[in-house]
Order: sequence, then structure tokens, then C-alpha cells
Amino acid sequence: MTFETIEYAVDGHTATLTLDRPEALNALSPHMITELRAAYAEAENDDKVWTLVVTANGRAFCTGADVKEIPGDGKVVNERPYLSTYDQWEAPQEGTPPFRSMTKPIVVAVNGICCGAGMDWVTTGDIVIASEMATFFDPHVSIGLVAGREVVRAARVLPRNVALRMALMGKHERMSAQRAYELGMITEIVEHDLLLERAHEIADIVNSNAPLAVRGTRLAIIKGLDMPLHEAEILAESFRERVTRTEDALEGPRAFVEKRAPIWQCR
Repeated sequence: MTFETIEYAVDGHTATLTLDRPEALNALSPHMITELRAAYAEAENDDKVWTLVVTANGRAFCTGADVKEIPGDGKVVNERPYLSTYDQWEAPQEGTPPFRSMTKPIVVAVNGICCGAGMDWVTTGDIVIASEMATFFDPHVSIGLVAGREVVRAARVLPRNVALRMALMGKHERMSAQRAYELGMITEIVEHDLLLERAHEIADIVNSNAPLAVRGTRLAIIKGLDMPLHEAEILAESFRERVTRTEDALEGPRAFVEKRAPIWQCR
């Protein structure tokens, strides 16, 4: 597939999606959102792809919705007719990967400024790393808008008072990569020029594990977070049982006993 606002490439079992509107600080236009949806679907439906890496070109990761392209009538930013699709009745997702339904893990590599809807990748990604130059904030209240799902998600990742401080101080409160790491919002700070290389290293490590086991583990955690503990445990065990019926579940113990690297078939 060819895109205008993003780059998409597959190397081995890793797909890399790069936001590519650097002149607009990778702000989300309706067309960019449409292309992101197509790229997510492409990665999820491609059997060769086991892990998705998301990063960006330029000095910003993503600065949220492109305010120059927000409709004056208040309708949801979308290239389709208003309220013609299910996703328009949901909370607006903009650039968010379909993390609730997607099976494949997402590694997010934040290269620079990340704010507003750009925070969605940080709060819904599976493994999030950042350049030492990355900064995080939410500007909504500073431009007259309610900080919606972005900070509701942030409040599930950050301590309550930190999320409130970020939301209520708007563009005047910037969180450094170091502070984000200390609070657990990101898992690693990387030298700026090595960010993408490190993201691919992480993806390679994830891909060295049994892919169906990785997906079942990811789904158990993601879906279990919205459930009472006992029900989450039962769901996780059901995923475990399903994976035991696969060829890879036999290959793992066999390779261990034979003292060799397993050969995963993803089936």
C-alpha cells in the first residue's frame, strides 16, 4: 500500500509505521487518520507481521488534531459522512491504534513533542520508549477544549494528581522524558539517534518468542484490566488453553529439551 501522510514498511516480522507530516508536527488530519486506519488493518491482517512499531519523522511525534482542519460545525473529524460509521458514535479515536481488538503487540517510539491525541499512543501502546528529547503535555484547556479521552487514559497510567496537573495546566506544563520514565509512563529513555534502532531491537526480542503466546498474553492483560480480578484470571486461562492446542506450544518444550532455538510457525 502507498500512503501520503505516513510511511509503512515491513522487514521480517516487524511492520514500522512512521507518522510523516513533519511540517505540521505530525498533527492528525482527516486524511492521515484514514491512512492510519488502513495501516493498522494491514499490519493486523498480514500473517508475516508479528509486531508493529510506531514512530514519527521530524521534531515532533504527534501534536494532536490539526486545528486548521477541525470542522467549524463541531462534527467529528472524519472523511466519511457524519455519523455514517460506528466509530463516529464512539469516543473519537483519531490516531489511536485499535488496541482493544488488535492482537499484535505495538511498540511506540516517541521521538519528540507528544501532546493531545499524540498521547493516545503512549497510553495504549504495549511497550513505549522515548528519545531523550521527548516531551509530553496536553494543551486542550489552553485552546478552549475539554481534555477528553486523552487524559482519562493518562489517569489510568499516571498517578491521579499528576494526570490532573497535566490536564488542568494545559500547554504550560511539560513533562520530560526523564519524568515520564520515573512515573512509569514510558519504559526506557534512548539516545535520540538510536531510538528507531532500539525500537526494532525490542520488536526483534518480542518476535523471538512464540507469536501466538505473545498475542494471548497481551489480550489477557489488556482485556483483563477492564474486568474484576477473578473474571480476568478465568479469561487469561482460557487464552492459555487455546494456545496449548497449537503447534508452537509443542515446539517450545521440544526445543528446550533439545537445547536449540525454537522455530515458531505461528500456528
